[in-house]
Amino acid sequence: MPRRKQTVETLLSLEQALEAKTVDELKKLYALLLIDQKLSRKADLVTAILQEIEGVKIKKIWQRLDDLQKAAIAEVVHSSGNDYRADSFAAKYGQMPNFGTGDRYSSRYQPSLLRLFFYQGVMPSELKQTLIAFVPKPQATRLNEVGDTIPDTFVVRQQRYWNEKEYEIPLTVCEMEQVSQKDLLSVLRLIQSGKVSVSDKTSLPSGATVKAIATILLGGDFYDDQQRKVEAQYTYTSPEDDIGGIKAFAWTALLQVGNMAELSGKKLVLTKAGLKALQDPPAKTLQTLWKRWLKNTTFDEFRRIDEIKGQTGKGARGMTAVAGRREVIANALSECPIGKWIQFPEFSKYMVATGNLFEVTRDPDALYICESGYGNLGYSGSHDWNILQERYMRCLLFEYAATLGLIDVGYVDPGVAWRDFGDLWGTDDLNFLSRYDGLIYFRLNALGAYCLGLTAKYQPPAIANSQTLRVLPNLEIVASGTGLNISDALVLDLYAQKISDQIWRLDLERLLTAIEDGHQVAELMQVLEQNNGEPLPASVQEFLKTAVDKAQAFRDLGEAKLIECASSHLAALIANDPLTKKYCQLVGSRALVVLSVHDGKFRKALRQIGYALPPVR
Repeated sequence: MPRRKQTVETLLSLEQALEAKTVDELKKLYALLLIDQKLSRKADLVTAILQEIEGVKIKKIWQRLDDLQKAAIAEVVHSSGNDYRADSFAAKYGQMPNFGTGDRYSSRYQPSLLRLFFYQGVMPSELKQTLIAFVPKPQATRLNEVGDTIPDTFVVRQQRYWNEKEYEIPLTVCEMEQVSQKDLLSVLRLIQSGKVSVSDKTSLPSGATVKAIATILLGGDFYDDQQRKVEAQYTYTSPEDDIGGIKAFAWTALLQVGNMAELSGKKLVLTKAGLKALQDPPAKTLQTLWKRWLKNTTFDEFRRIDEIKGQTGKGARGMTAVAGRREVIANALSECPIGKWIQFPEFSKYMVATGNLFEVTRDPDALYICESGYGNLGYSGSHDWNILQERYMRCLLFEYAATLGLIDVGYVDPGVAWRDFGDLWGTDDLNFLSRYDGLIYFRLNALGAYCLGLTAKYQPPAIANSQTLRVLPNLEIVASGTGLNISDALVLDLYAQKISDQIWRLDLERLLTAIEDGHQVAELMQVLEQNNGEPLPASVQEFLKTAVDKAQAFRDLGEAKLIECASSHLAALIANDPLTKKYCQLVGSRALVVLSVHDGKFRKALRQIGYALPPVR
């Protein structure tokens, strides 16, 4: 939805605006002033209209307007520009003001009084200055919220050919605040175990990898086959319509962009930041990932709208900067009330009404559905806000903001949501235009407020311990039933020896190896305590304490160089000289040890006392 910009060619004066009209148009405007005198010459008509709408007389004309027409004037008078934005006005007020009756380009067209205030959609500057003295400010733009709760079902109205159906289907609700924090650790651990493969060319995961990640996510991905089969019996959709992964796909992209995972061969490995994230508070890591995602320029979410082709090649040049799009949406998201459900269409209308606009492409002719000729999106009505911008917004919110836990979501199968693309060529066989079409509601939560910078601190909700593990005095850990999260099982595999599908035994060598690799026993303790409703046996506590003490008995100072001196006297001299002693240490009678980090400083000090260290032979 392009926003018209004012340029030097914009009509700057009221007289210029009137002079640009035809005599017939001026006569119709003149008739609105209810003056008995008949005029026919253009110059006389311009002069007469100017006399009636300049100065204090304009107020009487303004008073004859209806409320909606007055609102249209107020929106422009109290804005920074002079142009009337029909899209924003309709989004805010739900209807358009009366500019006239009939076809505007027909001789039968009759303008309304509103046409005396706007000329080609622009209000002349001097007219605006006059009106600002008495036109009250317009009502504030508000975001309509649903409230603390949303319905359990979603009413679907569909019409295909001669069939029309209306029915209710269950609404799926995912509260993501706690889920995202568990999923983050799960995916990090899965990457650490070497089980996440991505393309070495695109860095994107394969279908098999997406499915593998989905199995470790708390509650799985947003859509599953069983859920879709249940909904399919009530709708025109087919569970065979491929949706693909959403959360599972997003995590690989988020962690790579967030510099917490990187490609090694065809597998992802954790970076130092990724290893650190295993120990840091999850909320802080999620905030970091969101901020880095907003600035990311390597991945365009719109590429995930599979049915819209032409985004690569020549079409790529027309795609707008992704960071700018995200910033606009993030700013609007920051204006949402915390803890209140919002219907997505209301959020979209709010963005338009408040001028939070963005473009997906500067060249919609390059995009198409099915076939580049007939399915070209450059045709009028084919690249409207609901087709391009709303699809992009849904993707950013559903796949990335929700996955990171900023928002909770309420959704249905994408094939049963609003079918607002049916007039586009080539869409007859499409049940949905994007996999995100099913997003109906969302709610900004406390974690989202923290990630968006609306609150300085985040207090995670208390998590009740569950009884999914029994930790025995003999150092065995027994899982009960299938309640153990796969992510927690990965932690046990890391620190303990697996005896069977349900039993692990704490092993000192395995635990010390994990510590050597940069892990902390606190991670194991957290898993044991959260999955065990009883205090850990004394023998287990003592075992873990001993392991920590043994691991902390040494400190790796880094690599060092061993230097042999010609005599024990020379070695002692250098080890005790004020210039060199702080960079070396005497070992035995003739050797010195110098840390690699001090190598340069040691050589310089050595030269200052009259010696040099030759290269290694």
